Amino acid sequence: MDFKPMKYIYQANGNDAGYTLLLLHGTGGDEQDMLPLAGELGTKYNILSLRGNVSEHGMPRFFRRLAMGVFDEEDVHFRTHEMVHFLKQLAEKEGFDINKLIAVGYSNGANIAGAVLILYPELLAGAILFRPMQPLSGLEDSFETTRQQPVFMSSGTHDGTVNPAATTAYVALLSANGFKVSNFDIPTGHNLVQQDITLAAQWLKDNF
Repeated sequence: MDFKPMKYIYQANGNDAGYTLLLLHGTGGDEQDMLPLAGELGTKYNILSLRGNVSEHGMPRFFRRLAMGVFDEEDVHFRTHEMVHFLKQLAEKEGFDINKLIAVGYSNGANIAGAVLILYPELLAGAILFRPMQPLSGLEDSFETTRQQPVFMSSGTHDGTVNPAATTAYVALLSANGFKVSNFDIPTGHNLVQQDITLAAQWLKDNF
């Protein structure tokens, strides 16, 4: 496969055996975007922040889309495999435990994290998905985790880009395949607000 390396920032906390937050930005973000958020989620984690390898009109993304809310699922597959390949190489280089990765994704970043949950269901130790959409279709019976990893999801009740019924179906899909999903509806739009961060920080504390 013609996989490309990814731009990244890694910040070790001095505990190689500890958990690592895998930060995944939204459309137009980069590897710097989520660093302040990580600091609000807790200080005991290693931090790994990636930049997506796809450009949409100059804006970094983790995979291509065909239109607003319509994903190029072939590219979702390729980019997910590319990212996981890179993560496995990077774990050896930087010395973090690949089995203790907690994805923290916003919007497009949440969707590539969701694709990892579906295509590599045993890989992540957990995931925080802010404003997610189900990234792949037709895979309801093709994945399952035995780790029963916790997954945090938060959606905006006034978010015009995400259908609430689709979110409900996505929660049901992950739950049916072994993930322990905690879903929160936030009275806001697609943007993140302090309530998202406060809830996610408490969820991390409770689960890790």
